[in-house]
Amino acid sequence: MSAQTFALLLVLATIGTLVSVTARARGRATTLDFYLAGRRVGTMTNACAICGDYFSAASFLGVAAAVYASGLDGVWYAAGFAAGFVPVLLFVAAPLRRFGRISLPDFLGERFASERVRLAAVVVVQLVVLAYLVPQAVGSGITWELLVGRGFGGLSPYATGVVVSAALIAALVVIGGMRGTTWNQALQFVLLLVVLSWLATLVLSSGFSYPGAVEEASAVPLQVPANDGAELTTVPDRLRPDREAVFGTPGARYGGLGQFALLTTLMLGTAGLPHIMNRYFTSPTGRSTRFTTVWVLGLAGAFYALAVLLGTAARVTIAEHAADNDWLGALTVDGVLRVPEHALLALGRIHAGVPGLGLVATAAFAAMISTIGGLLLAAAASWGHDVYERYLNPRATQRQAIRAGQLAVVVASAAAALVALALEPARLSSSFPSVVALLVTWAFALAGSALTPVLLLAIWWRGVSARGAIAGMSLGTLVVIGSLAVGLLRGGDSDDLGSLLLAPTLMAAPAAALVTILVSRVDGPPPGITGVWLRMHGTAADRQVERFARMAARQGRDA
Repeated sequence: MSAQTFALLLVLATIGTLVSVTARARGRATTLDFYLAGRRVGTMTNACAICGDYFSAASFLGVAAAVYASGLDGVWYAAGFAAGFVPVLLFVAAPLRRFGRISLPDFLGERFASERVRLAAVVVVQLVVLAYLVPQAVGSGITWELLVGRGFGGLSPYATGVVVSAALIAALVVIGGMRGTTWNQALQFVLLLVVLSWLATLVLSSGFSYPGAVEEASAVPLQVPANDGAELTTVPDRLRPDREAVFGTPGARYGGLGQFALLTTLMLGTAGLPHIMNRYFTSPTGRSTRFTTVWVLGLAGAFYALAVLLGTAARVTIAEHAADNDWLGALTVDGVLRVPEHALLALGRIHAGVPGLGLVATAAFAAMISTIGGLLLAAAASWGHDVYERYLNPRATQRQAIRAGQLAVVVASAAAALVALALEPARLSSSFPSVVALLVTWAFALAGSALTPVLLLAIWWRGVSARGAIAGMSLGTLVVIGSLAVGLLRGGDSDDLGSLLLAPTLMAAPAAALVTILVSRVDGPPPGITGVWLRMHGTAADRQVERFARMAARQGRDA
């Protein structure tokens, strides 16, 4: 049996398992079940589902790829992704759940008693969802290209992977809704963590030493394939222009401003991701969301530590084996991978042969399926609930409302696939160390600039007005889109200004917050703010009643 056939069979077996889970977990035909799983998701289950939703292709393939390609600078992705849940824990999770809506646009629309705010948020959410869907589709195409190596129906291997993943995941979400997606995401996260732990165990048992690997990789200047892919070029040091970059010191990818801009973008972006924030609406109480987020922080730390270790291992291991393996030689230039996202896949085959490649590829597909499922549900909630049910058909039946959400799932999946098919990963890889991680950064920038400032102000400042919220979301969106366009026209992130333009939250978020505050100062707070405040933050009496209710429920179970 060939490597491609074995790996493909393993992926198909995983897909069969996911279909079975979806069928068994499918909820009742109500919008509450389709969008929020009936708000009955337990703390640990929700934590695993959030991790499955969050640890996307950018986390599983992209972080290891960024470390592989740019050394210590790639660790900023791991630090930013993990630390992003700190502001969520401290400022967002519990008040958001206490308010008790279905989606971020629903929350903002009710918070400001404004349909204009709701519609503006729907537009931003759809943009964020599309921006996040595209790198997942790109990652599925890259993985299929290496895993199977051939296309079907006249499509290239890359295009086949994009189309197959888009169709499959849309079908799973349409059938299973939030309940089926929740259990699939939890299952897929467990698979990701097990595969990373297994691969790390194989690497460490082979005699790998992390300090020794960093020292070995840093003994020579850091090199990457040139634009033509025929030879290697040396990477300049962004922090010390008179030196060449090395693996174990910062400066291979970002200068001082670029590093700060990237971390800010990833940290603020997490609190504005609609598919992650929507998961908090599925928790039973505000208190449970806090415990859920604490679990997420711990699991994220373990996950990204393993990703950094394996990206470092790939840097030295692949170079050592490239000359002795024809399949690896075809993927590399003088021992360096042409596509950094192949790092974990190649490492799996080096240490465990064809089964290792199949297992890592299966986990990569699981990461994409899990994240895309959450994104499609976020698109469905913002379109189906906040637009169709409220404007297009206010008298819609439960069945009609669910059909509208399911249609939104199909449209969003098709749009992401079309954009991913139009991209050229090989060409982009010559300009950026990890295409998937870069594209996800842009989604984080949009979420962190257009949604997070308004969301934080809406939760913690009584004086925010509806017009202020709309102005903040609009300006944040425009600054991000304009910055990315200028950054790409300048030719990438070759200097600090380029890095700031391609991770623009450091500029866009303060601008959005400032315009929100200035416009709100002119308007004054919306009516009924006291009632809204009590819903979000509660009172000591409210929290005492909640504790008594939990005690009574516990005593009833014991009896």
